[in-house]
Amino acid sequence: MLSGMSEYDEFGLFAENAEEAGLPWSGAPRVRRTSAGIGNGANIGALRWGEGEPELVLLHGGAQNAHTWDTVALALNRPLVAIDLPGHGHSDWWPDHDYTPDRLAEAVATAVDALAPGAQAIVGMSLGGLTALRLAARRPDLVRRLVLVDVTPGTGDHPAKTAAITAFVHGPADFASFDEILERTVTHNPGRSVRSLRRGILHNAREQDNGRWIWRYDRIRPTADGTLDFGPLWEDVSALATAPMLVRGARSPVVDDADTAEFLRRQPDARIEIVADAGHSVQGDRPIELAALIQDFTVDRTAAL
Repeated sequence: MLSGMSEYDEFGLFAENAEEAGLPWSGAPRVRRTSAGIGNGANIGALRWGEGEPELVLLHGGAQNAHTWDTVALALNRPLVAIDLPGHGHSDWWPDHDYTPDRLAEAVATAVDALAPGAQAIVGMSLGGLTALRLAARRPDLVRRLVLVDVTPGTGDHPAKTAAITAFVHGPADFASFDEILERTVTHNPGRSVRSLRRGILHNAREQDNGRWIWRYDRIRPTADGTLDFGPLWEDVSALATAPMLVRGARSPVVDDADTAEFLRRQPDARIEIVADAGHSVQGDRPIELAALIQDFTVDRTAAL
């Protein structure tokens, strides 16, 4: 049990990530928190990994934060930026609570311009993937290669696809203790280790002065049930100038075979990968496998020519 946030060190859990994933450990990686102004006095937070110009930008899903990529970032061992989407992590919340891909893409474009303008690829999971897709349509100069993790514009067409996720995200607003929020999270993620989920909560929740715990993300959405129609984004898939990679979690209902078929109809040269034993959050369930796919897809093979 964690008695308070005074025991939490944002950068003190990486050794545990590495140990659990079986990664070699030679000391703490170079990671620092940074931010970029996105207008109207608002800021977007991010984690900058490594030295040199960032080669990748990682965008998390809804109700997550930049630390969801920690193990993937350790495995990649490349300079990169993991962004906290507005309304999540250490980024500012918006008064209108409009965290739709179109709005988010505008903010992310400003952040990428400031933090990683030369990135070779953008990787987006779930809401982050739809945001990256919208960004590719608005600012193709910033999205040289695109990796979508367990999401397509068909995600919102059947509520059953995301019913379990929606129920968890829109559950209790606060919790009496860290143990209570951990218990609920373990119940929702039976295939994930308790250590992994504990780290995730430490990064994604905070203890209030009264001892109760709340999530770090904005729970309010413009629609009553939190669902949105992402169907118009299929046109963005068709418009992609470079074939993307779609990574599915084998145990996830969020992307089905019909979605994949439509994706391939619009992007016949797209690369499709299915990660065994992974649910929707592939980066949390099978981070090493996802990192290997990202590395293979984004490596610059012309560098050695």
